[in-house]
Amino acid sequence: MTAASLAVRFACEVAAVVALAWWGWPVLGILAGIAVILVWGAFVGPKSPRRLPDPYRLGVELAIFALAAAGFHEVGHTALAVVFAAAALATALLVRVWPEPVA
Repeated sequence: MTAASLAVRFACEVAAVVALAWWGWPVLGILAGIAVILVWGAFVGPKSPRRLPDPYRLGVELAIFALAAAGFHEVGHTALAVVFAAAALATALLVRVWPEPVA
């Protein structure tokens, strides 16, 4: 993947945590953010020892990104939710074309 694609991908990962933390602030948001970090690190991240194979990994990614887009929408930022959803979907699909480096 190109550096720009990787940067957008990482921004989407961070934005997913932010969206869910913002949506459920304070207690539920903290737990939702932690859950996303743990699931992503355990099953989706390129260095995960238990990384899921596709199509399961794609399903988990899309579920997390969909929940994050819903979180942005629920806090009143519908335009941000749409832009985020488009960027997240694009990066999720681009990773299948240009795999992430595992260095």
